[in-house]
Amino acid sequence: MSASPRKAVVLLSGGMDSAVVVAIAKSQGFDVHALSVRYGQRHTSELDAARNVAMALGAVEHKTVVVDLRSIGGSALTDDIDVPTDGDTGASIPVTYVPARNTIMLSIALGWAEVLGANDIFCGVNAVDYSGYPDCRPEFVEAFERLANLATKAGVEGAGLRVHAPLQFMSKADIVREGLRLGVDFGLTVSCYQADAEGRACGECDACRLRAQGFDAAGVADPTRYARAEGPGRLR
Repeated sequence: MSASPRKAVVLLSGGMDSAVVVAIAKSQGFDVHALSVRYGQRHTSELDAARNVAMALGAVEHKTVVVDLRSIGGSALTDDIDVPTDGDTGASIPVTYVPARNTIMLSIALGWAEVLGANDIFCGVNAVDYSGYPDCRPEFVEAFERLANLATKAGVEGAGLRVHAPLQFMSKADIVREGLRLGVDFGLTVSCYQADAEGRACGECDACRLRAQGFDAAGVADPTRYARAEGPGRLR
């Protein structure tokens, strides 16, 4: 009698990085329980994309949880603050940083993992090609795993909990290559901070720039749908 597949909760935003993480978890033999969070972000196109990605990559289930971070604001993604389009975030943490977002999302994933009896949580944080967010650093992931094992019944009485960040030290180009190797359809994903209702990207924000540069560096055609005809050409 074969062993049952291991369960994993995978945070899925609908962007390219989290789609690759779903594919990686699947390739490692996990039954993927995909989790998206509607936190008050500027648009819901990425959540539509998350649903499509979860279906395309064969997730066992896909759940969307609602958390109202717009009520506290403090970010260009959840407040009436313009999203920067000049490509220069400077040395400081950019205004697109959402206070405590990854902590909150991982906490929800942790709760669901306990309910499912899953010992593994996957997230798509990256410390190479990212925008300087403090909750994308390896120290954060390590600290949250310690917290998970201190603060839960599963951590104290069970087999322990592991937080996986498989993209942590990969460049965007590496992420593109890995996704293609694992059969990810990047055309289904939405990364733009201010995508329109149809999921078309602005081609100007930091997320669009990093995404386009990743495809360019990987030598792969960019499948992103842009709201403006010139698309990624203006990003370089």
